[in-house]
Amino acid sequence: MEMERINDNTIRVLLGNDDLAERGITVLDLLGNHQQIESFFYSILDEVDKDHSFATNDAVTFQVMPSQSGLELLISKNVPQDDADDQNDHQQAQDVPDFIKRQLMATDDDHDAVDEGGYIDANGATKTEVVLKLASFEDLIALAKNLRLEGAASDLFHYQDGYYLVLTFYSNQVSEQEIKDQLAVALEYGDRSGVSAAKLSEYGQKVMATSALETARYYFK
Repeated sequence: MEMERINDNTIRVLLGNDDLAERGITVLDLLGNHQQIESFFYSILDEVDKDHSFATNDAVTFQVMPSQSGLELLISKNVPQDDADDQNDHQQAQDVPDFIKRQLMATDDDHDAVDEGGYIDANGATKTEVVLKLASFEDLIALAKNLRLEGAASDLFHYQDGYYLVLTFYSNQVSEQEIKDQLAVALEYGDRSGVSAAKLSEYGQKVMATSALETARYYFK
């Protein structure tokens, strides 16, 4: 684990996958249930807050940026308004960690690679749902790099120690041939499952909603 003190109010922490494994946390946990890992964030704060200046602050915030190698964690404590007014815009810009800047720039870089799931207007159209069971989370990452969905949404669930990807195609957005072509690619990375999308919604944990493939591409480049 690496720690860098950005200023009096901000700490940047770099955790590799080995560091996460030692603490019983995976990057996937960060994308799933943020409340579940609140204690994890505070345990990291306890390790890096040597002078306990953050522990006495009631408004500590955490920002996290997952990656294939681990994660970068930005820990900030609330700054009184009078102190904040003393900082000019140039100084504030210098305090922003590089990984936040990269995250903002990446939204433009990935513009052409966005899945349509978040923008589809179903408008009463019939839909075709296909549930794929993935052997591992790494298969989702590989699929995301090789499939740009058109006319479809993608949702990732965790259910009974397995990962399931629900692909929902809308008839007013994509042709039957296009569905077949996209499924042909998807089936290279997962198998059709008898578990229904409804069952996953009721009993599974939704890890990524609507645009799971786009989300995987964004976080796992």
